[in-house]
Amino acid sequence: MKERDSPLASRTELSEFLASVERRAFKQACFAVRDEEHALDIVQDSMMKLSEKYGDKPPAEFPMLFQRILQNTIRDFYRRQKVRSIWTTLLSTLSIGRENEESDPLESMAIEDHTSLGETPYAQLNRDQVLELIEEELKKLPPRQREAFLLRYWEELDVAETAAAMGCSQGSVKTHCSRATHTLAAALRSKGLEL
Repeated sequence: MKERDSPLASRTELSEFLASVERRAFKQACFAVRDEEHALDIVQDSMMKLSEKYGDKPPAEFPMLFQRILQNTIRDFYRRQKVRSIWTTLLSTLSIGRENEESDPLESMAIEDHTSLGETPYAQLNRDQVLELIEEELKKLPPRQREAFLLRYWEELDVAETAAAMGCSQGSVKTHCSRATHTLAAALRSKGLEL
């Protein structure tokens, strides 16, 4: 058996490395997301991932591993923000009188960048509460509608890809998505929320 060229890190070496990069990583995350609380969460998540998955690697590998993890965690943050923006924008495009089962709101709407950067705390709280309501109502949808909705709007698959994943026709995907969005909009309206 071939021995490793570099000895594995001890807990002390891992702790020292994390302490040495904490401030720089925080600044880097702050510049990327422009929000100190989110930046702190990103850095903490990145440190946990390094410790859990790569804590036994040689210390010389920590800098590159940590940077890769940090950048991926920042990208994940933006993906989540984009998905939240799509959901709230999608449901806001639905109107009370719109009952066309074959229409697909994602096909006809322009997605604006509604990330939380620059939002007031009240606007952020309001958006987060809307998202929580949407998630609660998603759980109540019939399985096929929920599956179509999540594949189209969470995974951002197009109609053809969603149909292939679900094993149904594109028309069925459009119908499931339309029914899901109308059901969600009606449920939110019943709770006094007009998007």
